[in-house]
Amino acid sequence: MTPQPAQLAALAAVVDHGTFEAAARHLHVTPSAVSQRIRALESAAGQVLVRRSAPCRPTEAGESLLRLARQTELLYAEAAAALSPDEPSAIALPVAVNADSLATWFHDVLGAVAGWAGIGLRLLVEDQVYSAGHLRSGDVLAAVTSDPVSVQGCVLEPLGAQRYVPAAAPAFLERWRHGRSMAWDRMPMVVFHEKDRLQDEVLEARGASRPPTVHHVPASHDFVEAVRRGLGWAAVPEQQLRPFLEDGTLVALPGRAHVDVPLFWQRWRLDSPALARLSAAVHQAARASLRH
Repeated sequence: MTPQPAQLAALAAVVDHGTFEAAARHLHVTPSAVSQRIRALESAAGQVLVRRSAPCRPTEAGESLLRLARQTELLYAEAAAALSPDEPSAIALPVAVNADSLATWFHDVLGAVAGWAGIGLRLLVEDQVYSAGHLRSGDVLAAVTSDPVSVQGCVLEPLGAQRYVPAAAPAFLERWRHGRSMAWDRMPMVVFHEKDRLQDEVLEARGASRPPTVHHVPASHDFVEAVRRGLGWAAVPEQQLRPFLEDGTLVALPGRAHVDVPLFWQRWRLDSPALARLSAAVHQAARASLRH
């Protein structure tokens, strides 16, 4: 089969916007035209590519073509920009990044991209353990991930390690201190969401299990603020923790129980100047902030 660019664009638009109607508005065509393009693509592939759910999602076969759609969109946009440099345009770069990176060292990447004309970042926030899955599904062209196994068709490049330090408010520490140790099995803890296992790694190193009280705070700034307010203890990225250690509003919990999470940059193996430029900015920011 030889998918047509308009068919691939329709597939990406349906997945991005969730419905055929919203995809049609994005593409400035009728919903019927979008439906015809998807049906033609499915006919050529010999199988269903889009689950007509709410929102629409690609099937496993659809994910393969969605990856092609993302890559085609990027290369076409770069070619158009090179041929008509005076015409306003934007090259979209969908990227998956975990919330802690986005709240710390990835700020330097945002600062670098701010100076690039015609580049539009589309960030998808996902836990580093799961972000590589968005490469496989075709949602993104690149990802910050802790998965050391390269996705087929991707380049895997080490970035360094993000260190997390168990910390709490001083009053919280005193409340749960037992001599030189802490009541690890009982003192409340804060997690980002159910996928967040960093605190569990700290507990396992102490031979302890999850306490009865676990708070979920799924926003990076508010997560640290919850710990600072005494809601519970948590493993906090050292870049976020440092100023609070200095002003005394947070303290590191006793013992050497930090967790180092190796991070990698995975990107599709494409001859794309925009993706190469973004990759260089990511590596520069990681060298300045992560542990090596």
